[in-house]
Amino acid sequence: MSACLFCKIAAKQIPSTAIYEDDDVVAFLDIHPAAPVHFLIVPKEHIATLADCTEHHAFLLGKMMLLAPRLAAEQGCNYVVDAQGVASGGFKTLFNTGPDGGQEVYHLHLHVIGGPHPWRG
Repeated sequence: MSACLFCKIAAKQIPSTAIYEDDDVVAFLDIHPAAPVHFLIVPKEHIATLADCTEHHAFLLGKMMLLAPRLAAEQGCNYVVDAQGVASGGFKTLFNTGPDGGQEVYHLHLHVIGGPHPWRG
C-alpha cells in the first residue's frame, strides 16, 4: 500500500522513533502521545483493521500482544506485585477499529499506553 503511512514507516520511507523491529513488526513512539509512555506496535504486512484479521493472522496478533508487556517494561511501565500482594505500575493496550472505534490510520496497530493513570482525567 504505497499511500499507507504505517507501511511507509515500516519500510523506513518516513522516519520514526523505533523501539523494536523484527521480520514481522515494528514498534515506534506515538507522535501525539496520550501518556508519558505511548508507542505503537505495527505489523509490516498491511492489514487495514482488526476486523480484517483471519485465522491466518493469529500468530501475528499473538506476537503483538506478547511483545507489548516486554516493550512497556523497557519503556518504564513495569507491572509488579509486591510480597504483600499489592500491585503497582502497568499499562493499557488498545486496538482502534473503524471510524466508530476511533481508528485514524487504516493499518492495524496496537497502542501501548502507560504512566500514572494517563486515561483517568
